[in-house]
Amino acid sequence: MKKINPNINYENKVIEIKGLKKAFDDFEVLKGVDLNLYQGENLVVLGRSGTGKSVLIKIISGLLDPDEGMVRVLGQEVNKLKPKQLDQLRLKVGFSFQNSALYDSMTVYENLEFPLIRHAKDMSKGERDRRIHFILDGVGLLQAINQMPSELSGGQRKRIGIARTLILKPEIMLYDEPTAGLDPITCIEINALINDVQERFNTSAIIITHDLTCARSVGDRMVMLLEGQFQRQGTFEEVFNTDDERVKMFYDYNFVY
Repeated sequence: MKKINPNINYENKVIEIKGLKKAFDDFEVLKGVDLNLYQGENLVVLGRSGTGKSVLIKIISGLLDPDEGMVRVLGQEVNKLKPKQLDQLRLKVGFSFQNSALYDSMTVYENLEFPLIRHAKDMSKGERDRRIHFILDGVGLLQAINQMPSELSGGQRKRIGIARTLILKPEIMLYDEPTAGLDPITCIEINALINDVQERFNTSAIIITHDLTCARSVGDRMVMLLEGQFQRQGTFEEVFNTDDERVKMFYDYNFVY
């Protein structure tokens, strides 16, 4: 169970969502979602597969447009931004993809260097080297700096994916199913890394998952997405202290069966 985090600033909403709706043809995925993420907070979004969790963070990052509602990230309303403004905002929002999204033809060093060359053109080679070494040390994989992604385990690739997301020093991290497909020991390591990233790099984060062990380990607060709306929110105990069969089945699947 995660300890109470004294560093959350509840006066500062880094993400603010009101009345968010999204449908694909006749299928309503999000039916009027309200959500805040506070500075320094790890917020877990729980829900079964296909309930709209990943759609939510794609809208937050501007990869999808909402049908209705307001999404404000770091004070800017995402769907009202011009392309150049959206690109600038995205540099402050790190997206950790489920499959790590590494370039197979590049070494670990080159994977981390690529976004710096593209987005930090004034940074010297020496500065890039120092940043890459610092970030790799932060995720515990400095020794893998010259390896290819194909030489890494699934957990190592996940760590390098997170490192590449951190390389531009984002203020917000979005994790999409960070423990999916990993063995239990590696899951524990990734959960510890998410907490370490929060503390070491001063990030706020939304973690999308249906893994309750992950949720309980990394979440300062959690919300449960059911039938297109957030039905439960609070601490782990508060969310699951209910007679709602939909919530109890979700818990039982993770911890009983």
